[in-house]
Amino acid sequence: MRLAELTSPALAALVTGGRPVVALVPVGSTEPHGPHLPLATDVIISDAACARAIAGLDAAGLAAVIAPAVPYGVTECASGFAGAVSVPAEVLTAYLGAVADGLLAQGLAHVCLVNNHLEPAHDAAVRAVAAGEARAGRVSVACPLTRRWARTLSAEFKSGACHAGRYETSIVQASAPALVDDAARVALPEVPISLSEQLRAGVTTFAAMGMDRAYAGAPAAATSTEGEEQLARLAEMIVTEVREALASRSP
Repeated sequence: MRLAELTSPALAALVTGGRPVVALVPVGSTEPHGPHLPLATDVIISDAACARAIAGLDAAGLAAVIAPAVPYGVTECASGFAGAVSVPAEVLTAYLGAVADGLLAQGLAHVCLVNNHLEPAHDAAVRAVAAGEARAGRVSVACPLTRRWARTLSAEFKSGACHAGRYETSIVQASAPALVDDAARVALPEVPISLSEQLRAGVTTFAAMGMDRAYAGAPAAATSTEGEEQLARLAEMIVTEVREALASRSP
């Protein structure tokens, strides 16, 4: 169920319908993902994970709506490539906070920011929204950058060589196959560059890391079947984060 497609009376009826209502907000970026994936890849992944989390939230007694996505973020790692649109971290935090507060003011029980743009400064800006007493238990963040969720995902993801590689390409194949340039994808060689290792070493841009085509990993090995498997794990992450946050508010 998509919030933007509801009428005002339909939303009012949902909020007063007896079940807690959770808003899932897909968060991503507009940035290059190699020569084969769209600039909106991170948003596509977040949105697809949200869609697959609906059933799990329903089984937990929660109604859920997918709010309009936030398609911009802190995207400094991709600087110098066409399509990298970055916003300051403090602007992102303030904007997401205002969105979350606005949704809660409508009577929704909880807001979960579902983020799949894994640049550390971006992740920190998103997590800052849920920090503090005012939003404690009312706003959560679901992002696989934490060790808890990273270990549930594919070997490529855990290696860190996963920007527009097999992991992300598989998910876009499963959720938006028409947006994958398959002719380009199958011709791409594996690029075994771990972004996580490079970032820990102080290398902060794709160009400096040696990612001259803005991808790392093995996109030619991607399959939609693997994409569905990864989405199921991301959906479990969302459901768990929401349930735990709501439980933390219980007396």
